[in-house]
Amino acid sequence: MTGQDLDQLRLVASVVALGSFTAAAAARGVTQPAVSMQVRQFEARLGVRLIERIGRKAQPTAAGRELVGRLAAIEEAMTAATDTVAPYRDGHAGRIRLGTGATACIYLLPPLLRRLRERMPGVEIVVRTANTPDILHLVEENALDLGLVTLPARHRALEIAPLLEDELVAIFPVDSAPGPGAVSASTLAARPIAVYEPGGETRRLIDEWLLAGGVRPRPIMELGSIEAIKKLVGAGLCAAVVPSLSLGPEPQDLVSRPLAPRASRMLGLVIRRDKRLDRGLREMLGLFRSLPNAKRAGPIVRTGP
Repeated sequence: MTGQDLDQLRLVASVVALGSFTAAAAARGVTQPAVSMQVRQFEARLGVRLIERIGRKAQPTAAGRELVGRLAAIEEAMTAATDTVAPYRDGHAGRIRLGTGATACIYLLPPLLRRLRERMPGVEIVVRTANTPDILHLVEENALDLGLVTLPARHRALEIAPLLEDELVAIFPVDSAPGPGAVSASTLAARPIAVYEPGGETRRLIDEWLLAGGVRPRPIMELGSIEAIKKLVGAGLCAAVVPSLSLGPEPQDLVSRPLAPRASRMLGLVIRRDKRLDRGLREMLGLFRSLPNAKRAGPIVRTGP
């Protein structure tokens, strides 16, 4: 049923309730011929007579009585349908599809998402982990609303804003850690090393740091899980270079040391340039910006309904 059909059905119901076209026209503030024409058009579209004149009174036919009897249910269904989108209109519900790396997903997102859920209990949160190139592609395709990636990243269709510097550190088993102070690539290379599997920006940064220190990367293990790397180091099997974000409160079976020269990765937010920011996305961006040491400047400041 179209909006015009519903208006004309309401007009038929008004004629039936008031008993005349003239009374219905007066109640609507229109002319009687206008009411008659609308009813005739509706009847023609349905292919059935809805109102008949009995003397001076307009009465419904059997079809008209059946249809008018459905009006209350139709209007109730329309009201219910409108009510279902009200939380989205008012900003109390929505959906956020966020993509990031596994380390940020484990150590950075949980408290932020908890705060978002406290502010917007009805929000649906979808998190996907992937490497930076995959996240950029998914954001471009609008399969993700927002990405948190390791920079540098470039894409013509995306806005990219630096967010947070994450220092890289070396980790060692607690019973065989070097003394206090920063460690060089050559010091690290004297031990078996576990690293991220190839393909990610963090692995590239680690390889570049080793090469700059005169060490060709020869890891004994390449793993996709930061937690697996930490477990192997804690078991005394190797050393590794990891983002400091992944350490949290430092575990008892690991010791971390800064790198010499210092190395870090920059995390950044990516979003489509034409993405309209609803309340959920604005809240999420604000939570990212509230992180300690988060960069305050950035291009993602647009608003949306």
